[in-house]
Amino acid sequence: MKKKDGIIKKILPYGNITVNPATMVLHYAQETFEGLKAYKAADGKVYLFRPDMNAKRFINSNKRMCMPEISEDLFVDCVKELVKVEKDWIPTGEGESLYIRPFMFADESSLGVHVAKSYKFIIILSPVGAYYPEGVNPIKIYVEDEYVRAILGGTGFVKCGGDYAASLKGQERAEDLGYTQVLWLDGVHRKYVEEVGSMNVMFLIDDKIVTAPLEGTVLPGVTRDSILTILKDFGFEVVEKHLSIDELIKAGKEGRLKETFGTGTAAVISPIGELYYKGEEVIINDFKTGALTQKLYDTLTDIQWGKSDDKYKWRLEVK
Repeated sequence: MKKKDGIIKKILPYGNITVNPATMVLHYAQETFEGLKAYKAADGKVYLFRPDMNAKRFINSNKRMCMPEISEDLFVDCVKELVKVEKDWIPTGEGESLYIRPFMFADESSLGVHVAKSYKFIIILSPVGAYYPEGVNPIKIYVEDEYVRAILGGTGFVKCGGDYAASLKGQERAEDLGYTQVLWLDGVHRKYVEEVGSMNVMFLIDDKIVTAPLEGTVLPGVTRDSILTILKDFGFEVVEKHLSIDELIKAGKEGRLKETFGTGTAAVISPIGELYYKGEEVIINDFKTGALTQKLYDTLTDIQWGKSDDKYKWRLEVK
């Protein structure tokens, strides 16, 4: 146990959390979380990938939810200290890693609607296997045009449980129809493409990369930012704009939609081989993983697992 600046830090065995039935998070949903990974390189070194970006996003999420702001240094230090203690749990198989889930919630006991006075900040860990044990494979996506996940002025840019809860109805519908995830449209017009379930999404149309802008309704993904940086280094023109679903489907039918992929911590890159919208199916790249998608996956994972030079200075060694 360490105490500094009035903050008590403890590393304890994984266990249950006991809460009062009136704990405010259960009633008013003041809660935020993050997701990142620790990787063990072939030489035994342990790396985090851009934890400062997760810390910054956590700060912004907490601001929006009227919760205390954990400093960037404290966030990263807590993650490093816990991973250092539990580094033997990091699996070493191909594509395997240690998932890290920092989260904060209101733990004041009260049934009045107000900003809570006390919170808990907790980090838990879990070894995870390779997302693609048999290679990077495309998924099928259902375009949701009835339900919405986020609107401008809301919490779409916040990593909080409420946003994910709002997405479950669409996800359930997609799964019932045989699709893996949902492509969400904007909450006002039900017209412009935003993001896919737990991932940001990008489209290779003609020779340009098109993705939704960060204006408050799309999560500012760490993987999204990393992939856009790599794409620019590859020489691609990246366009962040409001892309209508009609434009996207038209590009698909005309063969100008060459590749589509999601980006996120879990899968890194998830190729999309089919879009389903209003009864129409659009197959992308013959339902095969595109060359660019595979190259992006290989480039980023090689950096994360310490297999290549880190010219962007994204790796943080835990030692």
